[in-house]
Amino acid sequence: MQGHIDAALSKIANTAIKTTCAGRTDAGVHATNQVVHFDSSIDRGIKAWTTGVNSILPKSIRVLWAKPMEPDYHARFSAQARRYNYVFYHREIAPALLSSRVTHVRGSLNAELMHEASQALLGEHDFSAFRAAACQSKTSNRRIISIRCYQRGPFTIFDVKANAFLLHMVRNLAGALFEIGRGKKEVAWMSELLAGKDRKLGGLTAPPDGLYLVSVDYPSKYNIPQGQHLPIYLNEL
Repeated sequence: MQGHIDAALSKIANTAIKTTCAGRTDAGVHATNQVVHFDSSIDRGIKAWTTGVNSILPKSIRVLWAKPMEPDYHARFSAQARRYNYVFYHREIAPALLSSRVTHVRGSLNAELMHEASQALLGEHDFSAFRAAACQSKTSNRRIISIRCYQRGPFTIFDVKANAFLLHMVRNLAGALFEIGRGKKEVAWMSELLAGKDRKLGGLTAPPDGLYLVSVDYPSKYNIPQGQHLPIYLNEL
């Protein structure tokens, strides 16, 4: 995504533009509300940065808004929290229209047990058990602000918001919750994993297909627009 946006902005500005994202996402991961910033001495106007850029971008990427920002704003470092949704689709047959956009599960998941297990993660903890080996963060401590699992039709949605995330942390959490949801592990296993701080005991890393960055929180002084969250889109399916 970022490469396409950089290329489109550069074409509009007629000079090289490099964007900075609020949150980096793995290949195959989606975003409904990614936020980026870029520096440019050339001002083409808001319409050029939105409609003009969209006319160049692939149809799978769209700029929803643009605005000049204060000099101290930074898309990544000014962010106070990020929110992700992970979507499981549980029916016998994999969906055609949602191919690569959800994680298909044959059989059912118990969203109530998944939600109960997820509550052990609230607050600030050492999330070493859910940290990828390649993670370069100086600390494995993170603070989860809100977390829940719920079912909506054939979808089970894992919704988590934190001050920041470790590499593959959401996918690793989703993988552990998946094991609990399908009855392979007990609810207490989540607390055991967290206390054990050992990634090798944490089970599978869920595929990127079902993961969405759905919002980024900033101080109110920046007046960042908030778009629709993922469940809004699911209502339209």
